[in-house]
Amino acid sequence: MTTAAPRPVPPPPPSLRRAPRVRTAGSGDAAALAELSRPFARSGALRERPDSLYAARAAEFLVATGPDGRVEGCVGLRMYEGEGGHAGVLYNFCVAGHRQGRGAGGALLRTALALGRAQGLGALFTATAGDGRLFRRYGFAPAAARQAPRTWAESLDPRRNALILTRTL
Repeated sequence: MTTAAPRPVPPPPPSLRRAPRVRTAGSGDAAALAELSRPFARSGALRERPDSLYAARAAEFLVATGPDGRVEGCVGLRMYEGEGGHAGVLYNFCVAGHRQGRGAGGALLRTALALGRAQGLGALFTATAGDGRLFRRYGFAPAAARQAPRTWAESLDPRRNALILTRTL
C-alpha cells in the first residue's frame, strides 16, 4: 500500500482569515455609516438619508468591521411596539463592495436576529429594492404592508416598489 503525503493547503488570503466582527455602533461611527451608505443610496439600493440621521440613530446600528477596524457593513434595527406585540425593522442594510460575499452580511443578520430575540421581539421586517436573496436564506419571507409596523409601512416610498419581508423570531 502506498500513501501519498498530504499536499499543504495554502492559507486563505488575509481578507478571508477572520470572520467579520459585529458590534453595536456608537456616535463616533456616524460619519462612517453615512459614508458607507452613500454609494448604495446613489444607486437606488437604499433610501437617501441625511447624515444627521446616522448621528441621531447610531445606537440602532450594528456594524461589521474589517481587520483594520473600519466599518465595512451595517444594518439598523429599530424597535416598534404595536397591538400585536413588539416588532423590529431592519433598515439601511449594506456591505462595502469588497466585503460582499465574504460573510459580513450574514454576520450582521445573525447578530440582528439574536438581538431581536434578546429584546423579546415577535418578528423582524425589512424592505428591499432587490430580490431579498440574503434575507430569504435567513428565513425571511414576503409579507404584506398591513402585517408590518404601521408607521414604518406608511413611510415606505411606493415609487421604490420595495419587497417587504418578515421573519418570526
